[in-house]
Amino acid sequence: MRPGGQPNLQQLMKQAQKMQQQLAEAQAELAEAEVTGTAGGGLVTVTISGSGEVKSVKIDPKAVDPDDVETLEDLVLAAVHNANDGVRKLTEEKMGPVTGGMGGLGLPGF
Repeated sequence: MRPGGQPNLQQLMKQAQKMQQQLAEAQAELAEAEVTGTAGGGLVTVTISGSGEVKSVKIDPKAVDPDDVETLEDLVLAAVHNANDGVRKLTEEKMGPVTGGMGGLGLPGF
């Protein structure tokens, strides 16, 4: 802060540029990351990219019962949810240090 309580605009701009660079790096890391979710003790495995794109679904033949398709559907859905939880945690881990620092700018709403 400068005398009179005014923020140093140049310092704020440097902080914003640094945060923008950190955010871009975190987003790039997330885009390259993959998270795997499982259900049914590994009978169904779903792999999702850090950006949320489903990359693969693997189903163990033991999970396939033509008379009980509902259970398989539930297992696939549970594996997708499990992988999405992993992506959410990874996003918080990668983005938290960047977005958590916004309060240090002294800007309203951050």
